[in-house]
Amino acid sequence: MKNETVKSWLWVVIDVVVIVGVALLLRTFLITPHNVDGPSMEPNFMDKDRVLVWRHPTLKRGNVVILHAPDGSLYIKRIIGLPGDTVTSKDDVMYVNGKKYSEPYLNSYKTQWADDNNGLFTQNFSLSTLKATNYAKKVPKGDYFVMGDNRPISKDSRLIGFVPRAKIEGKVVWRYWPLNKWSVY
Repeated sequence: MKNETVKSWLWVVIDVVVIVGVALLLRTFLITPHNVDGPSMEPNFMDKDRVLVWRHPTLKRGNVVILHAPDGSLYIKRIIGLPGDTVTSKDDVMYVNGKKYSEPYLNSYKTQWADDNNGLFTQNFSLSTLKATNYAKKVPKGDYFVMGDNRPISKDSRLIGFVPRAKIEGKVVWRYWPLNKWSVY
């Protein structure tokens, strides 16, 4: 009886070690948690929201990503321009490759901002007018143009330039906190 109890406990310990090992491998190489810091993605992501990030995604326009910024911080931003794209904002309408780019996730905030501030939510620009992008005409190969959803205050590619793929930690796949805003992306 005593020998069976020892074997049972040994199997429990082995199970726990395997589960912890798999969890650590997943967290290190595939998925990682992050906290949203700051208001640059409001109202879609608020300060202190908690998200899970997939480390090896295929990146697409509209994806929300965590990136390593030039100042050493981690930023959360939305991909607007892919390699080879042209990006322009005119009269609060975003154009990618000359075509209107729909941004329904901005509608309520954009209307509120315009009513409160008598101005544009997204200032007019094109890549070739931005010093941060070295006045490039297109997003360079291997780089991305990112913007925060809270355009008037976001420190994004308009100020920090293009973001190399190697600086993108991953794509937000799940907001797990707060519980009432639980969302899969």
